[in-house]
Amino acid sequence: MSIRYSQDFKDSLVKLQQEGRSLKSLAEEFGPSKDSIAIWVKQATPVMIQVQSKTLKDVKQLEKRLAILEEENEILNRAAMALMIKLYRTFLSVITS
Repeated sequence: MSIRYSQDFKDSLVKLQQEGRSLKSLAEEFGPSKDSIAIWVKQATPVMIQVQSKTLKDVKQLEKRLAILEEENEILNRAAMALMIKLYRTFLSVITS
């Protein structure tokens, strides 16, 4: 069974590691594995995206948001096409009557 650590706890360990503490010492003192702490540090490390600094977590959230927006856009495009077809049929029925 895996232990779930709070974001505050993870952030605290990331800060300690960034201040110079080793992964090994943090793992021994606080309990999580070195690999877990290394992952948290990596997720909190900024990456440059078009002159903006974003963490891996931020990028993943943006990717999820992009997927949602793309899906919503597809739904709106289909609705617009259905409406256009309905209006065209109505137009044809009016001019042929």
